[in-house]
Amino acid sequence: MIYLQLVFGFVLLIAGGDILVRAAVAISRRFSVPPLLVGLTVVAFGTSAPELTVAVSAALKGSGEIVSGTVIGSNIANILLILGVAAVITPIRSEMKMIRRDGLTVVAVSGLLAGLTFTGSLNAYWGGAMIAAFIAYVVYSYVTERTGSPYEGGPDSVAELTAREVEDFSGIRPELVAALPALIAGTGAVIFGADTLVEAASALARTFGVSEAVIGLSLVAIGTSLPELAISVIAALRGEPEMALGNAVGSNISNILMVLGGAALVAPIPLGGQIAVFDVWIMLAASLVLIPVLVSGQKLSRREGAFFLACYVSYITVLYLGWPADVSRLLGAG
Repeated sequence: MIYLQLVFGFVLLIAGGDILVRAAVAISRRFSVPPLLVGLTVVAFGTSAPELTVAVSAALKGSGEIVSGTVIGSNIANILLILGVAAVITPIRSEMKMIRRDGLTVVAVSGLLAGLTFTGSLNAYWGGAMIAAFIAYVVYSYVTERTGSPYEGGPDSVAELTAREVEDFSGIRPELVAALPALIAGTGAVIFGADTLVEAASALARTFGVSEAVIGLSLVAIGTSLPELAISVIAALRGEPEMALGNAVGSNISNILMVLGGAALVAPIPLGGQIAVFDVWIMLAASLVLIPVLVSGQKLSRREGAFFLACYVSYITVLYLGWPADVSRLLGAG
């Protein structure tokens, strides 16, 4: 029953998130909201809705380790798993100009989260600051894209790529009569799916004696990253693998600032133990890997994509062997 509950929760999250984004984009089009702004807000929020809803639900249930594990695990999966899969399908060109703003931003917020692990937890004050930073990032991105400032991301920036994702969510007609019920249904499915998933993940952790952090870093993280994986694979198959890179960068920024910040407003989020010793540094290292990819002017080749996938498989294997937990206990004992 736990496995059925887990699968049911994943299905509700993915289906609900897809319906939610389609309906929200349809409503935005009905009111003539610019596609760029829709991409920066509606699509970015919609693809992060599973992580956000799971995080808030887990925080309310007192399962803080699932919150931090899901965000950090999802960010690792976005780079090593999703970019790895996309690059294996089609090599990813790296001549994007997003390094000026978006690439440095993802490294900065990843470094911020790594630094916050030294405090042991994420409180409401930091949560509020992270939400404010996310709003400022969205506003600044929109302004620079619209005005063409010298610091804009360029034609292949995260904002532009995300705006192009809007075209993938055009299935619902823009009439409010159709979009509003779909918006309500999608929201309900995401909330109920998140609640079901958190309960199943916690039960699974207790059954096998695995920590909630490990379940969050692996099963829940992969499950909530499925929308990003689907978008990236479709983009690669369509010959636009660059969207996978923009999707990974944008999602990682919103996961840390919006998802983790929003959850911290509900309840303090623990950032100690194994996550502070091991996982957050893997996330930061994976983020740093993007910098040479973005500035090299070369392609992320199939071989490099396969290397990313091998690193991710190794990371998951190490998690379930319990080595990071052993290191964390040794350091704690010392």
